[in-house]
Amino acid sequence: MTHIIGIAGSLRRQSFNLGLLRAAEALMPPGATLDARTLHGIPLYNADEEEEAGLPDAVTALKEAVATADGVLLVTPEYNNGIPGVFKNAIDWLSRPATDIGRIFGNRPMAVIGASPGNFGTLLAQNDWLPVLRTLGARPWFGGRLMASRAQSLFDGEGQLTDAATRDRLGAFMAGFVGFIDEAKR
Repeated sequence: MTHIIGIAGSLRRQSFNLGLLRAAEALMPPGATLDARTLHGIPLYNADEEEEAGLPDAVTALKEAVATADGVLLVTPEYNNGIPGVFKNAIDWLSRPATDIGRIFGNRPMAVIGASPGNFGTLLAQNDWLPVLRTLGARPWFGGRLMASRAQSLFDGEGQLTDAATRDRLGAFMAGFVGFIDEAKR
Protein backbone atom coordinates (compact mmCIF):
# COMPACT_ATOMS: atom_id res chain seq x y z
CA MET A 1 0.00 0.00 0.00
CA THR A 2 1.37 3.40 -0.99
CA HIS A 3 0.48 6.19 1.41
CA ILE A 4 0.72 9.87 0.39
CA ILE A 5 0.25 12.96 2.53
CA GLY A 6 -1.24 15.86 0.58
CA ILE A 7 -0.96 19.39 1.92
CA ALA A 8 -3.17 22.24 0.71
CA GLY A 9 -1.24 25.49 0.79
CA SER A 10 -4.20 27.81 1.34
CA LEU A 11 -6.16 28.51 4.51
CA ARG A 12 -9.38 29.46 2.71
CA ARG A 13 -12.26 27.01 3.41
CA GLN A 14 -13.27 26.80 -0.24
CA SER A 15 -9.81 27.14 -1.68
CA PHE A 16 -9.35 25.87 -5.22
CA ASN A 17 -6.23 24.09 -4.00
CA LEU A 18 -8.05 22.34 -1.18
CA GLY A 19 -10.66 21.32 -3.76
CA LEU A 20 -7.89 20.01 -6.02
CA LEU A 21 -6.42 18.05 -3.11
CA ARG A 22 -9.79 16.55 -2.21
CA ALA A 23 -10.32 15.56 -5.84
CA ALA A 24 -6.88 13.90 -5.87
CA GLU A 25 -7.84 12.01 -2.71
CA ALA A 26 -10.89 10.62 -4.51
CA LEU A 27 -8.91 9.70 -7.64
CA MET A 28 -6.19 7.59 -6.06
CA PRO A 29 -5.35 4.40 -7.98
CA PRO A 30 -5.96 1.00 -6.36
CA GLY A 31 -3.42 0.19 -3.66
CA ALA A 32 -2.76 3.81 -2.79
CA THR A 33 -4.19 6.31 -0.31
CA LEU A 34 -3.94 10.06 0.06
CA ASP A 35 -4.43 11.77 3.41
CA ALA A 36 -5.46 15.41 2.81
CA ARG A 37 -4.06 17.93 5.29
CA THR A 38 -4.32 21.68 5.75
CA LEU A 39 -2.11 24.29 7.39
CA HIS A 40 -4.65 25.29 10.03
CA GLY A 41 -3.13 25.70 13.48
CA ILE A 42 0.46 26.21 12.31
CA PRO A 43 1.75 29.51 13.71
CA LEU A 44 4.29 31.84 12.14
CA TYR A 45 7.77 30.47 12.63
CA ASN A 46 9.68 32.11 15.46
CA ALA A 47 13.01 30.62 16.58
CA ASP A 48 12.60 32.18 20.05
CA GLU A 49 9.28 30.39 20.53
CA GLU A 50 10.76 27.15 19.21
CA GLU A 51 13.60 27.42 21.72
CA GLU A 52 11.28 28.25 24.61
CA ALA A 53 8.38 25.86 23.93
CA GLY A 54 9.53 23.43 21.27
CA LEU A 55 7.46 22.54 18.24
CA PRO A 56 3.74 23.40 18.34
CA ASP A 57 1.38 20.41 18.38
CA ALA A 58 0.03 21.17 14.89
CA VAL A 59 3.58 21.19 13.51
CA THR A 60 4.50 17.95 15.26
CA ALA A 61 1.37 16.21 13.93
CA LEU A 62 2.03 17.29 10.33
CA LYS A 63 5.72 16.52 10.62
CA GLU A 64 5.09 12.97 11.82
CA ALA A 65 2.49 12.44 9.10
CA VAL A 66 5.09 13.44 6.49
CA ALA A 67 7.77 11.28 8.14
CA THR A 68 5.61 8.16 7.89
CA ALA A 69 4.31 8.81 4.36
CA ASP A 70 5.72 7.21 1.25
CA GLY A 71 5.37 10.52 -0.60
CA VAL A 72 4.12 14.08 -0.25
CA LEU A 73 1.89 16.08 -2.58
CA LEU A 74 2.17 19.86 -2.24
CA VAL A 75 -0.94 21.57 -3.60
CA THR A 76 0.17 25.14 -4.00
CA PRO A 77 -1.60 28.37 -4.75
CA GLU A 78 0.42 31.13 -6.39
CA TYR A 79 0.45 34.49 -4.66
CA ASN A 80 2.20 37.41 -6.36
CA ASN A 81 4.01 35.04 -8.74
CA GLY A 82 5.47 32.83 -6.01
CA ILE A 83 5.03 30.43 -3.11
CA PRO A 84 2.43 31.56 -0.56
CA GLY A 85 4.11 32.66 2.66
CA VAL A 86 1.82 30.52 4.81
CA PHE A 87 2.86 27.39 2.88
CA LYS A 88 6.58 28.12 2.97
CA ASN A 89 6.23 28.89 6.69
CA ALA A 90 4.80 25.41 7.31
CA ILE A 91 7.65 23.74 5.45
CA ASP A 92 10.12 25.86 7.43
CA TRP A 93 8.53 24.57 10.65
CA LEU A 94 8.73 20.97 9.38
CA SER A 95 12.47 21.42 8.83
CA ARG A 96 13.03 22.13 12.53
CA PRO A 97 15.26 21.16 14.16
CA ALA A 98 17.69 21.18 11.26
CA THR A 99 19.09 17.83 12.40
CA ASP A 100 15.70 16.30 11.53
CA ILE A 101 15.61 17.43 7.87
CA GLY A 102 16.91 14.10 6.58
CA ARG A 103 14.28 12.10 8.48
CA ILE A 104 11.42 14.26 7.24
CA PHE A 105 12.49 15.19 3.71
CA GLY A 106 15.56 13.14 2.82
CA ASN A 107 14.97 11.36 -0.50
CA ARG A 108 11.20 11.51 0.11
CA PRO A 109 9.23 11.54 -3.16
CA MET A 110 7.39 14.84 -3.56
CA ALA A 111 5.18 16.31 -6.25
CA VAL A 112 3.71 19.78 -6.72
CA ILE A 113 0.40 20.72 -8.32
CA GLY A 114 -1.81 23.76 -8.03
CA ALA A 115 -4.85 25.74 -9.07
CA SER A 116 -5.13 29.46 -9.74
CA PRO A 117 -7.65 31.87 -11.25
CA GLY A 118 -4.90 33.18 -13.56
CA ASN A 119 -4.13 32.06 -17.10
CA PHE A 120 -0.79 30.43 -16.21
CA GLY A 121 -1.99 28.35 -13.29
CA THR A 122 0.67 27.98 -10.64
CA LEU A 123 3.64 27.72 -12.97
CA LEU A 124 5.83 30.19 -11.10
CA ALA A 125 4.97 28.87 -7.63
CA GLN A 126 5.67 25.31 -8.76
CA ASN A 127 9.04 26.40 -10.14
CA ASP A 128 9.81 28.21 -6.87
CA TRP A 129 9.28 25.00 -4.90
CA LEU A 130 12.10 23.21 -6.75
CA PRO A 131 15.07 24.90 -5.00
CA VAL A 132 13.32 24.47 -1.65
CA LEU A 133 12.83 20.75 -2.25
CA ARG A 134 16.41 20.41 -3.49
CA THR A 135 17.74 22.17 -0.37
CA LEU A 136 15.74 19.82 1.87
CA GLY A 137 17.06 16.75 0.01
CA ALA A 138 13.64 15.61 -1.21
CA ARG A 139 13.14 13.60 -4.41
CA PRO A 140 10.85 15.70 -6.65
CA TRP A 141 8.84 13.92 -9.33
CA PHE A 142 9.27 15.50 -12.73
CA GLY A 143 7.18 13.00 -14.66
CA GLY A 144 4.19 15.27 -14.95
CA ARG A 145 2.88 18.74 -14.33
CA LEU A 146 -0.57 19.80 -13.33
CA MET A 147 -1.58 23.43 -13.26
CA ALA A 148 -5.29 24.14 -13.09
CA SER A 149 -5.61 27.54 -14.81
CA ARG A 150 -8.77 29.67 -14.64
CA ALA A 151 -9.78 27.65 -11.60
CA GLN A 152 -13.02 29.60 -11.10
CA SER A 153 -14.35 27.77 -14.17
CA LEU A 154 -13.20 24.34 -12.94
CA PHE A 155 -14.74 24.30 -9.46
CA ASP A 156 -18.23 24.90 -8.14
CA GLY A 157 -19.14 27.29 -5.31
CA GLU A 158 -18.41 24.60 -2.73
CA GLY A 159 -14.84 24.06 -3.99
CA GLN A 160 -15.59 20.78 -5.76
CA LEU A 161 -13.75 20.02 -9.00
CA THR A 162 -16.40 19.84 -11.73
CA ASP A 163 -14.27 19.91 -14.89
CA ALA A 164 -13.99 16.42 -16.41
CA ALA A 165 -10.80 17.12 -18.37
CA THR A 166 -9.00 18.38 -15.27
CA ARG A 167 -10.28 15.40 -13.30
CA ASP A 168 -8.86 13.04 -15.97
CA ARG A 169 -5.49 14.83 -15.94
CA LEU A 170 -5.42 14.75 -12.14
CA GLY A 171 -6.17 11.01 -12.08
CA ALA A 172 -3.35 10.36 -14.54
CA PHE A 173 -1.01 12.61 -12.54
CA MET A 174 -1.73 10.75 -9.32
CA ALA A 175 -1.25 7.36 -10.99
CA GLY A 176 2.11 8.57 -12.32
CA PHE A 177 3.20 9.89 -8.92
CA VAL A 178 2.20 6.64 -7.22
CA GLY A 179 4.23 4.74 -9.83
CA PHE A 180 7.24 6.99 -9.10
CA ILE A 181 6.88 6.34 -5.35
CA ASP A 182 6.51 2.59 -5.86
CA GLU A 183 9.65 2.57 -8.01
CA ALA A 184 11.55 4.50 -5.30
CA LYS A 185 10.49 1.94 -2.67
CA ARG A 186 12.08 -0.92 -4.63
